[in-house]
Amino acid sequence: MSQHKILVVDDEPFICRSLSFVLRKGNYEVIEARNGEEAIAAIRDHRPDLVFLDVMMPKINGFEVTEQVRSDPDLDNVKIILLTAKGQESDREVGKTAGANDYMTKPFSPTKILERAREVLGG
Repeated sequence: MSQHKILVVDDEPFICRSLSFVLRKGNYEVIEARNGEEAIAAIRDHRPDLVFLDVMMPKINGFEVTEQVRSDPDLDNVKIILLTAKGQESDREVGKTAGANDYMTKPFSPTKILERAREVLGG
């Protein structure tokens, strides 16, 4: 296994499973969460290097999760890539303002996820 740990957060089980599968095949350690509350707990407990974070989720949305992570100095090193079906420039701005490192619009291919993980994590 790679030394890099990735958290996949999506309330759609199929997306979560497929992203996790591809990332594991790429030799990343993968943790999953299904909503914003689980995401915050997993980030604090596991300190992932990278989070693929769905924007539209129950309980706490991806923008709010990003803001909470960015407000915690202990989590400075966590990279966040927001995943969403909303591709408007205004949504990208909200994501960047919240502190996301990047933004991917659904649908995307699993190989794009793996490529983006390698870009962000350097291998």
